[in-house]
Amino acid sequence: MRKRELKNLEWSIIIIAIILCVIGLVALFSATQEAEHDEFNKQCIWFAISIVVMIVIMMIDYETIAKVSPILYGGFIILLIAVLFTTPVNGATSWFDIGAFSFQPGEFAKVFVILFLALTIVNIQKKGKSEINKITKLLIILAIAGLPILLIIKQPDYGTAAAFVVALALMLIVAGIDKKYIIITSLIIVIAVPALYQFILPEHAKKRIDIFLNPESDPRGAGYNIIQSKLAIGAGGLTGMGLLKGNQTQLGFLYPKTTDFIYAVIGEEMGFIVAVAIIILYVVLIVKSLYIAKTAKDELRLINCNRNYRSIFVPYDRKYTEW
Repeated sequence: MRKRELKNLEWSIIIIAIILCVIGLVALFSATQEAEHDEFNKQCIWFAISIVVMIVIMMIDYETIAKVSPILYGGFIILLIAVLFTTPVNGATSWFDIGAFSFQPGEFAKVFVILFLALTIVNIQKKGKSEINKITKLLIILAIAGLPILLIIKQPDYGTAAAFVVALALMLIVAGIDKKYIIITSLIIVIAVPALYQFILPEHAKKRIDIFLNPESDPRGAGYNIIQSKLAIGAGGLTGMGLLKGNQTQLGFLYPKTTDFIYAVIGEEMGFIVAVAIIILYVVLIVKSLYIAKTAKDELRLINCNRNYRSIFVPYDRKYTEW
């Protein structure tokens, strides 16, 4: 990596990300002691791999990655179709099992779908900013996002599908979509959400929503895990019960404690101070990222702010006249 690029790195983002990863690894170490730290070891391997991948990608011009995004998009569409024919895990066909590791194409697809969307929007706007408000152009953008969303809903994985929808909406707003489309879409959502809840959502999805809003309605059934997570966080107090000493964590009351309820593990064993510090770190991370996106001058970088591989760089015009 060139010295100038190293100097322009937004080091605070990297440092925050590493701190969050380390806290997560410490919590995972404690949560997996009865399983001989199997998941912890896997996570350490992936953490090391991710650092290497990050460095490699940072050395590649993001425009090069954006240009090949249509090919990568097509590749992951094929994977999203193929994963539908795998063996269901917890009722969803979302994973490829490769030896000791699992691979969820929907997570990687987020990156390449957003890159391809950004490239498409920028190409559309080359003829003028108002081009994005033409129905035909909007339909192209919606089709690009809609295909992976439908495939992910088919798995089903409504959480990941919702993440795609939010990303698409934010990108269109940043790109300058007309307010009338925003108003119409908002009205459709307000009308459609109750109908979707009543007639479209499967029972297990409805139950998740109901239990999230009122876990005490089924304290020994579907609401059990949420209630136990609250008890764990409350038991942690200010400084926590200590690593490997959390009652809810170590006695098996939290499940799954290595994924959905890892924050409850942190709250119980590391306490209120560390739990709040994590929230503050995430807020700083988001604010820093939004600042970089806001001050970016390149249209592709601006529209693709959420998934720009080089967004950790300070905007070029702050220190250099050319990039």
